[in-house]
Amino acid sequence: MLITRRLEFDSGHRIPNHSSQCRHLHGHRYAIEVTLSGQVIVKEGASDQGMVMDYSDVKKIAQSELVDHWDHAFLVYRGDRLVVEFLKSIPDHKTVELDVVPTAENLALAAFGILEPAYSRKGLVLERVRLYETPNNWADAIKK
Repeated sequence: MLITRRLEFDSGHRIPNHSSQCRHLHGHRYAIEVTLSGQVIVKEGASDQGMVMDYSDVKKIAQSELVDHWDHAFLVYRGDRLVVEFLKSIPDHKTVELDVVPTAENLALAAFGILEPAYSRKGLVLERVRLYETPNNWADAIKK
């Protein structure tokens, strides 16, 4: 059985070597969909009987492991030295340094890597992380 939960967050980024507008500092209203697989719980009388996992628990995990860290943060490529130094000069700025350029594709892969162990500890398989950069553009990181 597959289940999916969607969450939204706001973050800034830039693609340093992009040939167009994305090379500038800007932000997005991101959405992330977490798709899990597992067995439907059949234990009679259990709070989550008939579910793979309660959707509120899916949200709690994604929220604490990822969304709380990325929401209202600037997601910056560690190699983008001028921007990294600029952000460090702003007191208490929420900055997330990444080892990859923060494209939708790389963010989806990073999110998958962060979330997979958290759901695995609960006995579920993370099948897909879909990261929407805009309502019309997204990237899917899928289980290998």
